[in-house]
Amino acid sequence: MASKPSKSKPLTFPFILFLIALLIFTILYLKQLHNEFHTHPKSARNPKWFEIVAREMGDENINIGFVNMDGTTITDEVHTRGKMVKVRFNLVDEGIEWSDLFPEWIDENSTSNCPELPMPKFEDYGKLDVVVARVPCTGDSGLRNVFRLQVNLVVANLLVRGGRMENAISRPVFAVFIGSCGPMWEIFRCDDLLWHGGNSWIYKPELRRVKQKVFMPVGSCQLAPPFAQSGEELWRRHSETSNKGMPREAYVTVLHSSEAYVCGAIALAQSIIQSNSTKDLVLLADDHISEKSIKGLRSAGWKIKRIKRIRSPYSEKDAYNEWNYSKLRIWQLREYDKVMFIDSDLIVTRNLDDFFIYPQLSAVGNDKHIFNSGLMLVEPSICTFKTLMKKRLVVGSYNGGDQGFLNEVFPWWHRLPAKLNQLKFFGFDHDYKHEIPHDMYAIHYLGLKPWMCYKDYDCNWDKSETQIFASDSANERIQKYRSRAKNASFPDGHWKIKVKDPRRDSM
Repeated sequence: MASKPSKSKPLTFPFILFLIALLIFTILYLKQLHNEFHTHPKSARNPKWFEIVAREMGDENINIGFVNMDGTTITDEVHTRGKMVKVRFNLVDEGIEWSDLFPEWIDENSTSNCPELPMPKFEDYGKLDVVVARVPCTGDSGLRNVFRLQVNLVVANLLVRGGRMENAISRPVFAVFIGSCGPMWEIFRCDDLLWHGGNSWIYKPELRRVKQKVFMPVGSCQLAPPFAQSGEELWRRHSETSNKGMPREAYVTVLHSSEAYVCGAIALAQSIIQSNSTKDLVLLADDHISEKSIKGLRSAGWKIKRIKRIRSPYSEKDAYNEWNYSKLRIWQLREYDKVMFIDSDLIVTRNLDDFFIYPQLSAVGNDKHIFNSGLMLVEPSICTFKTLMKKRLVVGSYNGGDQGFLNEVFPWWHRLPAKLNQLKFFGFDHDYKHEIPHDMYAIHYLGLKPWMCYKDYDCNWDKSETQIFASDSANERIQKYRSRAKNASFPDGHWKIKVKDPRRDSM
């Protein structure tokens, strides 16, 4: 006999309330998970760089701009309550080459313009907290790639023009670079590197320094302001607005391996002092410079710092430039914000102090696309020094010395007027008079040095191979102070003494 089916008991009211409460709780919990997933991204769904930036900012609203990237793909990987935008700009004309940005020669007396590197319409993007860029990398390790420069300048301009300059301390900005070549360290300093992993770099840049860079021309195709375009006072307002106190600055030279340039360094110090400079004078000397010479150098005005010399890995043994990489020690002078390095075979004829306003690396052109390292503006940094020491072992030098190396690691540099480092060189047809311009700021004595020649005659004339360095007018520059003393009738009367250099007897 079949049993009767049992009757189900009706749900009690408390049980119904429990189910309703459980449903409400589940809905609220799932909503909370959804919000947390989008406002606090999980490592499985977000790139590492975003996690680090979000942790640094401690903010749910992070505005991100993407440069040279697929915006649709990247926004699927990143979750933020802030806006995410793909930055649009026209690519630089493929016909523009690096030699167009860094020509061998420009007419410094006329208004020269560089080729255009198109920029975004910055007002379309507002305040961005992070700019993420994919760095192009092709040929020559990408170091002299015009499109790479354009991408780096787009990132720099977006950060500077994004309206965060005033509150960059309370709300910092970040630059993220993706690609095997990495960013240009001429613009984004290694000191500002926050994190590096694989092909990703995160920078927390000091916007004041980046702002200086975006005011520079795109290459040496144009003289750097203020002296060419914007005016010195305008430049100072732009670049020093956020400075606290006066910058720490110095002139620096280096002596190593022999005492051949001691006389030149003494004359250099005195020429800087007589120009009424207000900067410190620092001389780096290795142990080949005797205490007797050190005493004379101190008396001339130099503050002495002892260094250990650095060998040039690509020079010949016993060559003149075998230990020229000792010049890299200038980046260790962290007690200064900027230094102007000057070789010891230069003489300063006019005050150079105003030119400290320029950023690293500013120099005078040499030939082709390179600069002359005999005078250059440098910003000391232990990080930069360590990087240079590593690069010296893998980066070549066209001349085996410091100039070839520095031009490889600083391919993007800023052109100073040639008269700041007037090369005593007359290798062109139009230089048949071998005359030095009267409005120069410093003369660079190439060839046989003045202290090796006669006081009233340039011995570079005596050898056919050195005549390209010979100049009567250069010697006149040395004699001009004697003439001034005579015209002023200095009471000591030394200007009356007739100079007869006994070394002339060997002619």
